[in-house]
Amino acid sequence: MSGKIVTFGCRLNTYESEVMRKFVDDASEEVIVFNTCAVTAEAERQARQAIRKARRENPNVKIIVTGCSAQVNPETYTNMHEVDRVLGNEDKLQAHNFKFDTLNTEKAIVNDIMSVKETAGHLISSFNGKSRAFIQIQNGCDHRCTFCIIPFGRGNSRSVPMGDIVRQTQQLVENGYQEIVLTGVDITAYGSDLPGQPKLGEMVRRLFALVPNIKRLRISSIDSVEVDDDLLKLVENESRLMPHFHLSLQAGDNLILKRMKRRHLREDAINMCKEFRRRRPDVVFGADLIAGFPTETEDMFQNTLRIVEECDLTYLHVFPYSQRPGTPAARMPQVVSEDIKDRAKRLRELGTQKERAFISQQVGKTASVLVESDSLGRTEHFAPVDLSGLPESSRIEGNIISLNITGVTNGNLTCERIIA
Repeated sequence: MSGKIVTFGCRLNTYESEVMRKFVDDASEEVIVFNTCAVTAEAERQARQAIRKARRENPNVKIIVTGCSAQVNPETYTNMHEVDRVLGNEDKLQAHNFKFDTLNTEKAIVNDIMSVKETAGHLISSFNGKSRAFIQIQNGCDHRCTFCIIPFGRGNSRSVPMGDIVRQTQQLVENGYQEIVLTGVDITAYGSDLPGQPKLGEMVRRLFALVPNIKRLRISSIDSVEVDDDLLKLVENESRLMPHFHLSLQAGDNLILKRMKRRHLREDAINMCKEFRRRRPDVVFGADLIAGFPTETEDMFQNTLRIVEECDLTYLHVFPYSQRPGTPAARMPQVVSEDIKDRAKRLRELGTQKERAFISQQVGKTASVLVESDSLGRTEHFAPVDLSGLPESSRIEGNIISLNITGVTNGNLTCERIIA
């Protein structure tokens, strides 16, 4: 049977949606799967809205809801008449849970995620409609940030063995993927549960050695205090490692970071950015930032605005603080909603200024661009490039092309011609 998967949230969800794709295609009935996110209340609201819309438009399909929101709030979806089955994050990776028959009639199949000790070994040969491939190297989180519900959706940290990562990477590279993205929940915690406790940088160094035909490799979100020496050396010496890193920063004020129960201080993030730039001057950074965390004053928020400049961040992913029931932050004195919205707006405006400034600095340079679609590509620094003016034969999804950057239109770089 045919089916559809609707993915919300992170790159790890994108990876797991590809694992589920075969299960959906082999299901006994036509299904729509919603792979949900629980980072914010808004993400959960959007998922419920999409589920109801899908039921109105497809009255006869089976609707399965899974992902972090289904793991931490299964009753929310079990109680929706639009939903036929609810699967936990571990349960969604098992094919038999996608079959509807007389032996498989449970509406909710949500096991204890904290009891999961290993990552499931699934080999993926391709990604539907994706120009780059995602590889899970880690899942779960051992830390308990006071605002975060995700450890209860993903369980404790567990790493994918090196051999599995190599086999998956080799298969995807052989299938034509020229850019690989390493993903997980807390990937700089990689290896702490494996024999010998290899660090992230050691794993990436060995991956380059064992799969030498990798063209481009990206690392998703990193924590500044967990960067190891191998990763620093790769930043300096390995051109296949893309010069674009995303920081799990969250705030720029040390007292707020302490109340968040983060592992780093603002100085740690600033020093890491300086060290990366010393080793690779063209590197760019993005960051997750929360506006209006409980007890945040205007002066504390100003420290967050300042750290954007001090780290010279280019891409900001701004979250207005969202109260998550059951988390310690939900019991702290809350910032009024108008101030949360205002601070998020100011942060986003600053992020737009920083991104525009960086984009404008690329004009006149050459760039190696991954074609994402027939009209859009991304540079090594993840800057968007409008490809619509190129010949159609040059815009093959997944290919990497060298371009002269000539200008900026509607926030996207424009290019004049392909460099031979």
